[in-house]
Amino acid sequence: MRIIFFGTPQFAVPSLDALARAHEVALVVAQPDKPAGRGMKMQAPAVAVRARELGLPLAQPAKIRDAAFLETIAALRPDAGIVVAYGKILPAALLEIPRRGFFNVHASLLPKYRGAAPIQRAIEHGERETGVTIMRVDEELDHGPMLAAVKTDIDPDEHTPSLAARLSLLGASALAEALASEAAETPQDHAQATLAPKIEKSEGAVDWTQPARAIYDKFRAFDPWPGLFTPELKLLDIAPAAGSGDPGTILSIGDDGVTVAAGEGAIRLITVQRAGKPRAAAADLARGGGWARGDRL
Repeated sequence: MRIIFFGTPQFAVPSLDALARAHEVALVVAQPDKPAGRGMKMQAPAVAVRARELGLPLAQPAKIRDAAFLETIAALRPDAGIVVAYGKILPAALLEIPRRGFFNVHASLLPKYRGAAPIQRAIEHGERETGVTIMRVDEELDHGPMLAAVKTDIDPDEHTPSLAARLSLLGASALAEALASEAAETPQDHAQATLAPKIEKSEGAVDWTQPARAIYDKFRAFDPWPGLFTPELKLLDIAPAAGSGDPGTILSIGDDGVTVAAGEGAIRLITVQRAGKPRAAAADLARGGGWARGDRL
């Protein structure tokens, strides 16, 4: 098939690779380069980098609703469009161009976790299973009929990066199989739909009144961004711990870290970082800073 591919982050790269092996990729569309890192130098997204490595035609339009861009896509006469974590809603005029329409690799078992952050939200909510769904794209959010779904377990200590890497590979394989077999489409049960909205930085602020497990699940989900933090510290490594007390109160300071009471149970701080300072063992920082049992974070 003649394919147009829309994707931006590393998550989409395995799907692009799978399509390039089996189909004619007429155009890869990624979001524009953006400043990143401490020096805020312009950086190309992972899909753009991979498209160049594969020698594929690449476009990085600022707007995908422009008539000129839509005319460019139409002139390619694509059989199908594929979108994987592109980062923008595709307009109806674009969806209508490919002969077979657009298909999406979505990182959840739809209809659960429709939206921008399905991996993070699944971990945050303590899910023990998730997966990827291959679906037809329509004008509503992650709403179209499904062609395939593949499940995978979530380890109780797993963080977003490792789960995302695994789901990206599962999604690429499922996409290739669905396109090759022209899989039948099954409508979603819309009554069971849940949402996975975009992560906001403010969500990384620790609420010590929550149960320790909920705090730890947020820590796993919000790795690498926005992370978990207090007004004074960024929490780089933590673990659930035994203990009880007034939420936010230091219960003990030991060689293995600083134990802080949560709404239910406790959290052990292992590695932390003050703003503008190097990372440090929580126990060392506590002793050097004169922290004591009963102090509140």
